[in-house]
Amino acid sequence: MAILIGKESRVIVQNITGREGSFHAKQMLSYGTHIVAGVNPGKGGTKFLDQVPVYDTMQEALRETGANTSIGFVPAAFAKDAALEAVESGVALTVLITEHIPPFDTWKIVNYALRKGVRVIGPNCPGLISPGEAKVGIMPSSVFSPGKVGVVSRSGTLTYEVAFQLTKSGLGESTVVGIGGDPIVGTGFIEILELFEKDIETEAIVLIGEIGGDAEEKAAEYIRRNVRKPVVAYIAGRTAPPGKRMGHAGAIVSGSEGTAEAKTRALESAGAKVAQTPDQIPKMIEYSLRH
Repeated sequence: MAILIGKESRVIVQNITGREGSFHAKQMLSYGTHIVAGVNPGKGGTKFLDQVPVYDTMQEALRETGANTSIGFVPAAFAKDAALEAVESGVALTVLITEHIPPFDTWKIVNYALRKGVRVIGPNCPGLISPGEAKVGIMPSSVFSPGKVGVVSRSGTLTYEVAFQLTKSGLGESTVVGIGGDPIVGTGFIEILELFEKDIETEAIVLIGEIGGDAEEKAAEYIRRNVRKPVVAYIAGRTAPPGKRMGHAGAIVSGSEGTAEAKTRALESAGAKVAQTPDQIPKMIEYSLRH
């Protein structure tokens, strides 16, 4: 079993004929993701790879295909309008890969999605994958394998490293969700933790955080109160100097707030185990599942 996406996902790719959209749509199709349509204004009536119909609008694509998921590969300057169109169309889930979307644009997208009951993953994220079922994003599929560990992460590259370690150990992953590293994201740690806790085939959870903000501390409090499955965390940026931004816009530390030490203390006090390096994670999970 998986969360958010699976064999039942029917996916629309926005900007499917663009450079990024076409490249990753091919990868998703090769993985077995059921892409039922693409959207590119002015390209309606054509077909992508002679198999995926392309429409001018999200509304038309949804009406003709009954899709339930969309993913956008739209440049930042146009991402807000594309995302709002996806939300308005009525999909249940939309994934925003795009980087550098202005925070106020993201705020508008997220608030409109809340009103419409649409779940947003991202922006500035690698998407998500349910190994062996579907991939809706840019993750390198070779490092994932079907299994029993749910992964939620603010980081892209670290997600792949941790998944590789889980795959190599034989644990595998149920679903891996990259929520994005911007200060404002559509879906956070808590919402994904709730879904993993309810998923009968997810036996343990990995949370990959990073310095900056208080998302991990809030997740720790949620874990304390609501999560009974084993949680192993990893916090990136342990050696970052105070006030230094490390990659993501949300990864900036102010004074004693948002430090790796503060996040580690919060998570450990909530009952989670915190790894010092990614390669420790599989053994910590195996130990937690045995005890």
